[in-house]
Amino acid sequence: MSNPADKLDYSQIRLDRTGQAEAFDAIGNRYDEAFPHKDGQVAAVEWLIGSLPTGSRVLDLGCGTGLPTARRLTEAGFEVVGVDLSGGMVALAREHVPGAVFHQADIADLRPGGPCDVGRFDAVAAFFSLLMLPRAEIPLALGTVRHLLVPHGLFVLSMVEADVDDFSIPFIGRTIRVSGYLRDELHEVVEAAGFEIVDECSYTYAPATVDVQPEEQIFVCCRRRG
Repeated sequence: MSNPADKLDYSQIRLDRTGQAEAFDAIGNRYDEAFPHKDGQVAAVEWLIGSLPTGSRVLDLGCGTGLPTARRLTEAGFEVVGVDLSGGMVALAREHVPGAVFHQADIADLRPGGPCDVGRFDAVAAFFSLLMLPRAEIPLALGTVRHLLVPHGLFVLSMVEADVDDFSIPFIGRTIRVSGYLRDELHEVVEAAGFEIVDECSYTYAPATVDVQPEEQIFVCCRRRG
């Protein structure tokens, strides 16, 4: 089955990461302090663990500090690779999860023929990382995820439900740009990229910091079609 995202090309858009990595470099461990309870993320990781044989290869895309995803997957006996745009976050992840391998890279670097070849994976987790991209780039990122997965590989994705595109918000003392979809549109984008949605849950979350508003978090568990 052809994948519509394969028809897109990074040459058709201008990548703009201005200030994004620098914001997370500055935030550092305060991210985990602001988001101390990650129930949806933990549940999605447990779904992966229950769905994969021990020793499976898993990519934590936008790994942040490595907590809780990379650490839990490593503890469960998986071969874990983490990727993040922020060098500061990668440094923290290496401290927190010495049993995993981490790379500082952009998701665009992982595209077919891109400069960073990390191999193929039985599963990919992308928790709140694709929302850091403008909407025009999200189908390309999903196409990259599909490329990174073995046939019928698993993919867990989380986004904040919001009808915004590359929108600037205050975030833990810095400013970042985020995108989001309403639930039905998110389903359409994910399915158009070649994934079957097999499970979903949502959580209303109030971060432990005054400059991050309460949000509706959507967690989608998927399988690559073909």
